[in-house]
Amino acid sequence: MSVLAFEHPWLSGLFGDVEIAHFLSAEFQLAAMLRVEKAYTKALEKAGKISTPLAEGCLSALETLDIDLHDLKNATARDGVVVPGMLKQIRKQIEEELHSALHTGMTSQDVIDTALVLGLKEISAILEQRLGDLIDQLQHIESQLQDTAIMGRTRMQAAKEIAATDRVANWRAPLVRHRSRLEDIGNNLLIVQLGGPVGNRHEIGENADGVARSMAQYLELGEAGKAWHSQRDTLVEFANLLSLISGSIGKMAGDITLMAQQGVDEVKLASGGGSSAMAHKQNPVTAEILTSLARFNAVQMAGMHQTLLHEQERSGAAWSLEWLILPQICLATGAGLRNASVLLDDVASIGGHQVQSSGKPT
Repeated sequence: MSVLAFEHPWLSGLFGDVEIAHFLSAEFQLAAMLRVEKAYTKALEKAGKISTPLAEGCLSALETLDIDLHDLKNATARDGVVVPGMLKQIRKQIEEELHSALHTGMTSQDVIDTALVLGLKEISAILEQRLGDLIDQLQHIESQLQDTAIMGRTRMQAAKEIAATDRVANWRAPLVRHRSRLEDIGNNLLIVQLGGPVGNRHEIGENADGVARSMAQYLELGEAGKAWHSQRDTLVEFANLLSLISGSIGKMAGDITLMAQQGVDEVKLASGGGSSAMAHKQNPVTAEILTSLARFNAVQMAGMHQTLLHEQERSGAAWSLEWLILPQICLATGAGLRNASVLLDDVASIGGHQVQSSGKPT
C-alpha cells in the first residue's frame, strides 16, 4: 500500500491521476529506456559504426527480453541508477557478439533523461488538451452570464458591482497564456539526451552529432547539438509552468469557495461533500482540493530550484532529487486540471443566473 496521496487507496480519489501516472510508471519508463537503447543502436547503424546484420540482430534480441523488476530494485540500490542493472540483465539474454551494438558510447543519464522526456512529451499533450477543455468550459459559462452582475471585492471587502463575466474572464485569461507557454516550452524540453560519460560525446567517436540527430529522429524528439546532463533549467522551467497552471486554477477555486459561502451565495454548486456530523452541510471539496494542489506545487518549486546545482559534469544528489519532486508536480497538475473541470461542471448558478454544464468529459 502506498503512503503517497497520489496513489493511496482512498486519497487518490482526491489527488490521483491515472492517465498522468501511467507515463511516470516503472513499466512505461522501462519500456521507454529500451526504446532509447533501440534508437541508439539504429543510429549507430545509420552512421556506419556497426554493421546492419549486427544492428538487426541486436534489435531483434531486444524484442524478447524478460526484465526482472525486483532485480532492478536491488541493482539500483547498489548503483544509484537503474541502467547498469538493466544492461546486465539484457546482456545475459542476448548473444555476446551483439553486445557491441548496445549502449556503447552512451551513459546511464542519456538513457534515463531521454526516457523521462518521452514520458513528459505524452504528459504535456494531456495537459495541453485539458487546458484547452477548461478554457472552453469557462467560455461556455461566460456566454451564459449575459448582463449578470455580482459584487466586486477588493481585499475581501465589498467594493463595487462588476459584470460576472469580468471575474470569469480573469480566471480564463491566465490559462490561455499557460497553454501558449506549454506549446512553446516543448521546443527546449522535448530534446534527446546524448553525451556519453562526461557529456562531450567523445566516446561515440566521429559524427557523434549525426548519431544524436538520427537518434532524435527515431524517437521523434528534438536535438540540441550538445548534452544537457548538468543543465536542468528547462526541466525547472517546465515544473514552474506546471506550478503556474496549478496556481491559476487554485485562484479560480478560491474565488468559487468564497462566492459559495452561506450569506454570500453568488455561486450555487450542484453538489458537494457531506459531513459526518452536520447533515445540512455541502462542503466545496473539489475547490478546496484545487487550492491544496496549488499550494503543494508552489512548495515543490523550492526543491526543483535545488536540482539546478549540479557539480561539474554530473551530480547524483541533484539528479535524484529531481526524481523525487518532478513526478509529483506532474501528478498534482494533472489532478488539478481534472478536478477543475469537475468543479466547473458543478457550478449551477452565478449571481443568481442559472449555468448549464458544458458537457465536457471529466
